Amino acid sequence: MSLDILLSILEENWPSYLRGAYMTLVIAIISTIIGALIGLFIGVMHTIPLRKKSIKSVILKVFNFILTVYVEIFRGTPMIVQAMVVFYGLAAYGLELDRFVAALVVVGLNTGAYMAEYVRGGIASIDKGQYEAAESIGMSHFQTMLHVILPQVFRNILPATGNQFIMNIKDSAVLSVISVTELFFTTKSIAGANFRFAESYVITCVIYLIMTLTATFILRYIERKMDGKNAYKVEQKQTI
Repeated sequence: MSLDILLSILEENWPSYLRGAYMTLVIAIISTIIGALIGLFIGVMHTIPLRKKSIKSVILKVFNFILTVYVEIFRGTPMIVQAMVVFYGLAAYGLELDRFVAALVVVGLNTGAYMAEYVRGGIASIDKGQYEAAESIGMSHFQTMLHVILPQVFRNILPATGNQFIMNIKDSAVLSVISVTELFFTTKSIAGANFRFAESYVITCVIYLIMTLTATFILRYIERKMDGKNAYKVEQKQTI
């Protein structure tokens, strides 16, 4: 392996690498947004108080049970298997999805299952006194969640959400099994054409590293901006 060969492969195939990286980022960004919305919905649904001997309470329990099953299935099975089931399994029953749509469905639902746990933990970390204070001034449950709890939850789960986004960048490689033209699938095509497998995948490793490091830097910057100044100096006047 030499630098000349690496540069030669990159020079010949940089448009393909760029398209693959672009597809990877698009899938990671959209699926993370979808997953965050799903996780937020599930997290809020699990906080709704249940009233005894009520039809609404029974319906809510059944709905929460279904959501729990969804979370456990997608957290307990590999994404590569989920991709095969969604794309090829649904096609067997007449529901043929576009590969890009199937990729968003798989990664989005997978992300939603993990985000649901992040949101649940974020809500649980809020002091119960804040719920009681909001209730004492006449706020409903959803008003309390919207105006008091969720703004704090967003900050608490930001590192986990950023980590999930970085995971989606890397895990999108499994979508090559359904022929989604993301970075890994593109690299397989390039390596199959030039028979320089090591060099082709080294370039891919560097591209993945650049994307994840850039995402990490941006997320750390956002966290610092949300935190604001962490130290304030109080000046005291001396009296003589």
